Amino acid sequence: MTDSKYFTTTKKGEIFELKAELNSDKKEKKKEAVKKVIASMTVGKDVSALFPDVVNCMQTDNLELKKLVYLYLMNYAKSQPDMAIMAVNTFVKDCEDPNPLIRALAVRTMGCIRVDKITEYLCEPLRKCLKDEDPYVRKTAAVCVAKLHDINAQLVEDQGFLDTLKDLISDSNPMVVANAVAALSEIAESHPSSNLLDLNPQSINKLLTALNECTEWGQIFILDCLANYMPKDDREAQSICERVTPRLSHANSAVVLSAVKVLMKFMEMLSKDLDYYGTLLKKLAPPLVTLLSAEPELQYVALRNINLIVQKRPEILKHEMKVFFVKYNDPIYVKLEKLDIMIRLASQANIAQVLAELKEYATEVDVDFVRKAVRAIGRCAIKVEQSAERCVSTLLDLIQTKVNYVVQEAIVVIKDIFRKYPNKYESVIATLCENLDSLDEPEARAAMIWIVGEYAERIDNADELLESFLEGFHDESTQVQLQLLTAIVKLFLKKPTETQELVQQVLSLATQDSDNPDLRDRGYIYWRLLSTDPVAAKEVVLAEKPLISEETDLIEPTLLDELICYIGTLASVYHKPPNAFVEGGRGVVHKSLPPRTASSESTESPETAPAGAPSGDQPDVIPAQGDLLGDLLNLDLGPPVSGPPLAASSVQMGAVDLLGGGLDSLIGDTNFGAPPAAVTTAAAPARLGAPIGSGLSDLFDLTSGVGTLSGSYVAPKAVWLPAIKAKGLEISGTFTRQVGSISMDLQLTNKALQVMTDFAIQFNRNSFGLAPAAPLQVHAPLSPNQTVELSLPLNTVGSVMKMEPLNNLQVAVKNNIDVFYFSTLYPLHVLFVEDGKMDRQMFLATWKDIPNENEAQFQIRDCPLNTETASNKLQSSNIFTVAKRNVEGQDMLYQSLKLTNGIWVLAELRIQPGNPNFTDLELSLKCRAPEVSQHVYQAYETILKN
Repeated sequence: MTDSKYFTTTKKGEIFELKAELNSDKKEKKKEAVKKVIASMTVGKDVSALFPDVVNCMQTDNLELKKLVYLYLMNYAKSQPDMAIMAVNTFVKDCEDPNPLIRALAVRTMGCIRVDKITEYLCEPLRKCLKDEDPYVRKTAAVCVAKLHDINAQLVEDQGFLDTLKDLISDSNPMVVANAVAALSEIAESHPSSNLLDLNPQSINKLLTALNECTEWGQIFILDCLANYMPKDDREAQSICERVTPRLSHANSAVVLSAVKVLMKFMEMLSKDLDYYGTLLKKLAPPLVTLLSAEPELQYVALRNINLIVQKRPEILKHEMKVFFVKYNDPIYVKLEKLDIMIRLASQANIAQVLAELKEYATEVDVDFVRKAVRAIGRCAIKVEQSAERCVSTLLDLIQTKVNYVVQEAIVVIKDIFRKYPNKYESVIATLCENLDSLDEPEARAAMIWIVGEYAERIDNADELLESFLEGFHDESTQVQLQLLTAIVKLFLKKPTETQELVQQVLSLATQDSDNPDLRDRGYIYWRLLSTDPVAAKEVVLAEKPLISEETDLIEPTLLDELICYIGTLASVYHKPPNAFVEGGRGVVHKSLPPRTASSESTESPETAPAGAPSGDQPDVIPAQGDLLGDLLNLDLGPPVSGPPLAASSVQMGAVDLLGGGLDSLIGDTNFGAPPAAVTTAAAPARLGAPIGSGLSDLFDLTSGVGTLSGSYVAPKAVWLPAIKAKGLEISGTFTRQVGSISMDLQLTNKALQVMTDFAIQFNRNSFGLAPAAPLQVHAPLSPNQTVELSLPLNTVGSVMKMEPLNNLQVAVKNNIDVFYFSTLYPLHVLFVEDGKMDRQMFLATWKDIPNENEAQFQIRDCPLNTETASNKLQSSNIFTVAKRNVEGQDMLYQSLKLTNGIWVLAELRIQPGNPNFTDLELSLKCRAPEVSQHVYQAYETILKN
């Protein structure tokens, strides 16, 4: 008879009967009773009253009975901690049992009992089991360390279990190695800074040896651990790849994906010219294709991962297009994913095949799938220029079917084709206009309106068509309203005499009868443009549009690199980094691919991260929700202000103003009450980089500083944010460096009529990674007319982005009233570090090594200082004199300084001592990052003149 009989009885008074049976002398009766207890526990009955009776059954040699009792203990120990201690002696005894199964069972159960009182008794048995002669016991004990660490991390560290765990990586048994790696990885995840898995070529070799012999889950743990290793060069990376490649033929799909992750990561370090690189690409395709013959759920996971792989290295699967053709019985989620990958792999070689397939899909019954198929045809036209004509004729055939949703999708994608290939396929506009009445979806209506507005001069009745949309203006979605407004303005600029009434009608609907701020603002802008300068309006509204790019939905490159490091995990299915969906972000470490070996970028440029900043672990620009500073950026502050054009190399895409466009205040408020006079836009960007109410001279204040030799020169405080721009909050400040630490000394004054509280501060990314090292501490509420002075410690491990000028710092300050933005310039000398003195030989070698074109010459005028005073002043700001000599009555000081990001600057300062007619000093600077020289010169001038 099966064990199901234990689940069928529901008698009253059962507990008393079970109590009697548990205390029976007969072993069989005891076993039956414990089984009944476990059955009751499984279906949710409370059998905790039997705790002492069940614990008494532990003293037995029967393995089955012992397992059942241990199961009961794990479940109820938490609610009965005092009773659970009764079982400790038996555990300790079982850990020395001659049977290794019982020893392992005891240590496993003790690890699962999450009761603090029991934890301290677990240490000795665990220590013995970690060194047990039987590998089964050792592998169980390894996992137990991770469980114990979760309960009491300090205890594990004090008892030295982590070192024992590290020793197990060298164990002779592969399963012990795998479990040790799994346990260490688990602990390292909860303590990212602990560097527990200190991997080196020797330990990697041991892991690779164990890889061939352990179980599939053991292999996954080892492969995931390998993926976190950074090989020292391309030869080591190739050697690891060669030993991991056999895992690609494993039957378990998780092992395959983990192996793919390791190979994708280490391929970054291999040169594309290597024969091995080509071989590896060929080897990666078959296992990925094989994953698509599994059940649909696994296929979906595989496809989401393949989507990432194809975006990173399309060449892997470029010959495997047919595998991604949709089968009639595929679930919809698999179909849509396959479609996505088909478009990514579409090329001139296979486009005919792809188009035939897509046309077939467009006649299917599944609406979502058909829509995506029609969009795919449009994307193919945009991606493969040679196929555009074929795609357009396919779309026209589909429009002729008159199936409503097909027609609407076709119009949306034809709009994109017009954007990509202007003046090429406009002959189809007549066909599109025939279907105007059948459009009922906002996106399709907006696309059609765009087409009519853009090509109004080719459509005879364009004004009638747009007027028909205008009749139900208030019932349209925002998307359609905005598009209609723009289209009618375009039509007016093309045919002004016929459409004056129409344009006035739409402008009054948009500005007076609408409560949508976007629509209203756009209406006002057009109104002002048309009323003040129709020529400018024409240039703005009818400007030539940039061509749209081929792939609009590609994942941003840095995010893609991070996701490649998470292949085979949930992040690769969501296409989001773990910190986007793991609550609290515990144990989430930012990962990134190793740098390419062919990279020849200079390591000494302000664009690269400072030496102190770990590349993969930089703080987010936008912190997690719930963080006090997270609120700073979660406000809708309008569109970003366009700044002066920056060098293309110096700014990453989309990184111009990450403070959410809050720098509007730098340009000054615009009066929106009445149409303004023509604004000269050229003047606005010129002020964008400068701090409010101050320029360079204010910041360094060349006239009123008081120099002291005891520490680095400190400029007097300047007003950074006037009260008029911050609702009564005035912020003044300066930067200081003392004993190796940088501070921002702030003075906050409340000139408003209400109390200010809840202060917080955040910096935008900047050239040297300056960031607050602690929250802004304003201990008491700031009352009206009260001033508070405070010092905010800074560090240089924030996110790095080259700014213009280099020492520009954009700051957001939040309080209970609002968020305020300002930008200021920090003097570069606060970044000069204390260990900036080079020895003479090194100085000489470096000076010769830096190319002559990197040398910059400057003059410091009206600076009557003798050599000794100048040297002392500069040394107090960490500019060190390496050597001094006199040539023809001129003193030459050879000096060195080092910035916080590791950039060295070498200087030669010429002084004419004792000659009152020559008060100018000559300064030559040499540096591998010459853009720094101008700011170093300004620092010299500031220090010497104050």
